[in-house]
Amino acid sequence: MLQGHQSWRFDQQPVILSAASVVGPDECEGPIAEDFDIGHGDLMVGQKSWEQAEKKLLEEAATLALERVHLSKENIQFFIGGDLMNQIISSGFTARTLGIPYFGVFGACSTSMESLALAAQFVNSGSAKYAMAGTCSHNCTSEKQFRYPTEYGSQKPPTAQYTVTGAGVAIVAAEGDGPVITRATIGRVIDMGITDPFNMGAAMAPAAVDTIQAHFRDFRIEPGYYDLIVTGDLGRVGYDIANALFDKHNFPITQTNYYDCGLMIYDLNKQTFVNSGGSGCACSATVTYGHLLKRLKKGDLNRILVVATGALFSPISFQQGESIPCIAHAVAIENRGSAS
Repeated sequence: MLQGHQSWRFDQQPVILSAASVVGPDECEGPIAEDFDIGHGDLMVGQKSWEQAEKKLLEEAATLALERVHLSKENIQFFIGGDLMNQIISSGFTARTLGIPYFGVFGACSTSMESLALAAQFVNSGSAKYAMAGTCSHNCTSEKQFRYPTEYGSQKPPTAQYTVTGAGVAIVAAEGDGPVITRATIGRVIDMGITDPFNMGAAMAPAAVDTIQAHFRDFRIEPGYYDLIVTGDLGRVGYDIANALFDKHNFPITQTNYYDCGLMIYDLNKQTFVNSGGSGCACSATVTYGHLLKRLKKGDLNRILVVATGALFSPISFQQGESIPCIAHAVAIENRGSAS
């Protein structure tokens, strides 16, 4: 199972049996909107608060993922989830609704792949037959917690990113039809001294590059093995920095197609309010469980590496002048016939 220094090889190749993605109104206006399963036209999602709306998004994604494969919540051994709210309340309250044994995890925006890697580990080791991985975020809850109150309407700098409103859930199984999870690389915490919460891309890019390089070093393969490598939510600024770091390190990223979920979910030319692009736990979750899995099913892609990135800071640490430590976790997803 352990490969190299910080990676896992899943010899039983756990299956992504089902997945679901739910998004808000701004994501419904983006270029991959048709690949999401449910799109809401109202940020409140019929709830009394933004926090309750965020929880509702995750509950909907979990319910839809179960319904698609005719499973009940009683079939799932473990639910692994997290989000950006204090004490990961959106996931905890969703776990209350589901009644599934629950692991709460926090990797900030890297939670989508952190939870998926752990779900694959449980299934691959025989610790679970079915495991659910999920995460969510909401633009209004995150903005008011980490930056300024939404009602304040402060002007954002061009480096700022826009938190995705949405949720993504995957059900990982020991057997069945669907793409398989073949590898994972668990990231190190990297802190380059960035202190600006409006420049998450610059803070997270070094962590993304570190994990990607570790992945190929541990598995002794080349980037060209994958049809696509995507980072979670570096946005325009972080994506450019990541490419510059690849060049600096002489890492052959040009062997493959490399892009970023934060650039895929919105049309940055038309949706100019997103500034540098998308962010939030739901960014990589909805793009992966919606758009990318559909491309795998079509055969447009056969092997992908999803590298979700996260900034491990809080309002308290920021207010006390701490820098922003970051992390990235990578998970390889492949069509069964092309997996090695």
